Amino acid sequence: MTRATLFLLSAALVFASPSSIIAEQTASDSAEKHLLRYRFEPGETVRWQVVHLAKIKTTVSGTTQTAETVSKSVKAWKVVDVDEQGTATFEHTVEQVEMRQKLTGRQEVSYNSLTDKQPPLGFENVAKSVGTRLALITINDRGEIVKRINENEVTTSDNQGQITIPMPEDAVTVGQSWSFPYDLVIPGNNGTVLNIKTRQQFTLQEVNNGIATIRVATVILTPVRDPAIEAQLIQKESHGTVRFDIRAGRVLAQQMDLDKRVVGFTGTTDSSSLHYLTRFTEDLLTGKQAAENSTAAESAEAKTAATAALR
Repeated sequence: MTRATLFLLSAALVFASPSSIIAEQTASDSAEKHLLRYRFEPGETVRWQVVHLAKIKTTVSGTTQTAETVSKSVKAWKVVDVDEQGTATFEHTVEQVEMRQKLTGRQEVSYNSLTDKQPPLGFENVAKSVGTRLALITINDRGEIVKRINENEVTTSDNQGQITIPMPEDAVTVGQSWSFPYDLVIPGNNGTVLNIKTRQQFTLQEVNNGIATIRVATVILTPVRDPAIEAQLIQKESHGTVRFDIRAGRVLAQQMDLDKRVVGFTGTTDSSSLHYLTRFTEDLLTGKQAAENSTAAESAEAKTAATAALR
């Protein structure tokens, strides 16, 4: 799988945390409690504008290489069914994408699914995934995956990552935290595999006019002293905030930022360093914005089908 494909999928599937949620009481029982639950309606399509910016600077033996990537996409959840308990089944798609990638010493490469008939080298898999169903996913009202059907494979939340922020089992007060423990499988030296225990920590920071602000942080529980492993771990971390509409039952926006450096990650006597700088944002599209994006995506899909028919 190319780097461009991985970048798009990481933008589409945000949280990867397979385990159960553990609530931690940090506020008084007398404070107002808020029940955080997802709510969807059969037949509706919910869209978000997703932007992922990354700048990775690598220095090895005195030579520095920089990779910069910008990805803008529209992800959509087309709700197929919602049962009485609020468990929703939806088709997860990426309706459109615009990407740019620039590497040191090379010309910038870009791709826009709305205007480009042929994707450049390295973006072929991205182009194929746009406008197609990436997965059929069922989540309960807390955001936990019940079932996922992807490429004719049926999986459950026991071995799949999360696609949205998981909510606590009970109502929570401002200042209260809950966590989501999970293991990361990281390739080690000589073909070994390491299981790194981590925890996604969530804290209800504030609630204003029905909008909850939730702070997100990744906590690495397993002691890691190998810079080569650290270099892989920083790409898995999430730190930022999520804004959740309690009444509507959906994420309004989120922003995750990461700025970390690792020194000596090559494991050689030569000095090496890795600087990983990223920003991930997601904003709910409503009303006119959602309609315009839907029309643009449908138009691009029709043009692609017509071009294919003429070949």
